[in-house]
Amino acid sequence: MKSLFLIVVYLVVVTLPLILSAWVGGPPRQFHQELASGLGILAFSMILMEFILSGRFKAISNGVVMDVTMRFHQIMARTALVFALLHPFLYQGTPSGGHRPWDPTRELTITSDFSVLSTGIAAFLLLPSLVLLAIGRTQLDFRYETWRLLHGIGALLIAVLLFHHTVYAGRYGSQPVMTWVWLAMTGVAVGSLLTVYLFVPLLQKTRPWRVTSVVQLTPKQWEVTVKPDGHRGLDYTAGQFAWLNVGHSTFSMKENPFSICSAPAAGPELSFMIKELGDFTRTVRQMKTGTVAYVDGPYGNLSVDGRAEPGVALIAGGVGLAPLLGILRQMRLNGDLRKVKLIYGNRVIDQIAYGEELAAEDVVYVLSEPPETWHGETGFIDAALIDRVFSEKEFSEWVFVMCGPAIMMDIVEDHLIKRGTPSHRILSERFNYD
Repeated sequence: MKSLFLIVVYLVVVTLPLILSAWVGGPPRQFHQELASGLGILAFSMILMEFILSGRFKAISNGVVMDVTMRFHQIMARTALVFALLHPFLYQGTPSGGHRPWDPTRELTITSDFSVLSTGIAAFLLLPSLVLLAIGRTQLDFRYETWRLLHGIGALLIAVLLFHHTVYAGRYGSQPVMTWVWLAMTGVAVGSLLTVYLFVPLLQKTRPWRVTSVVQLTPKQWEVTVKPDGHRGLDYTAGQFAWLNVGHSTFSMKENPFSICSAPAAGPELSFMIKELGDFTRTVRQMKTGTVAYVDGPYGNLSVDGRAEPGVALIAGGVGLAPLLGILRQMRLNGDLRKVKLIYGNRVIDQIAYGEELAAEDVVYVLSEPPETWHGETGFIDAALIDRVFSEKEFSEWVFVMCGPAIMMDIVEDHLIKRGTPSHRILSERFNYD
């Protein structure tokens, strides 16, 4: 119900400027002119809503599921891009010049005043650059912090440019009512950006953490544990994640999302399982105990708390074990009697973490590059393996929780649905998006 409510709110907010424009805009013009204006209005309102869909607002991301929020964010960004690119080309044959803002007949649509057209042209060029940079940031090998800064600045600049262009070059945006509507929506969008980059960092300064241990789990995987410094800690559920900043100012862009592998029942300390992949993670081995850290969270919905299923299936690929380990630890500390099966896949045997702890569990290990002495499962986590591990009854009654490479989760999810597992019993967490 909350998801449905948020979708309705989104549709109302996005279409409100279009409805109001039709109400106050005067007599209709030719179809292609109205379509051009309509697409421009929708594109601008969708772009402003993208600020809210950034994933950093818990009321939205924790209510709808982070995966869905971010995927929706991406789809709407691309849709807005298409609308924005089509918008100016549909004005062909429309009169230009004349008095500003509009002539008494309200037939004039395009101004020849370059000062107001220039902001629209600039936004027209910046928007596809911003979207393409987001899609291809991995291939372009951008540092995450650099990309995030550019993305935030670019989005803010586009919002300001489009506000000026809409109000001073648009037939409908020049109406006083619409000017105030656009001003309010732009203000909310900019305010959301300031909340993430200014208000939240200020709040974090009052709630510091300290690194208590840095433990090497495998050649390239570490467990970093932090404890609250002068406050109660974080109210979270097992399976959630948080943004971690170690050794930097709260205003630094050097924070990254990591799943929490500790259990709330274990106390206020937080543990994160971190694999060396990017610029920040390669420095984990250099962390010193006592270093100040900051935590922004919790986020995510990967939790089995309060669920009534008789069993829990945990399917992990690589470092995707982290949130599932947190769930497993919480169940054991709470004396949860539900049955648990864990499938844990890695490339080589040296990547298996927490082997001693998992020895007491019903675990199926999978290696894609096993040694000659390996007697466990080989290959990848696929449909055939899933069928060997779970029974028909477990497919229909258990809850399945998975985290790992996107391709693994897609294969597993498709097969579970084929075997009759209801979608509400399939939980997943994705950190990578195309």
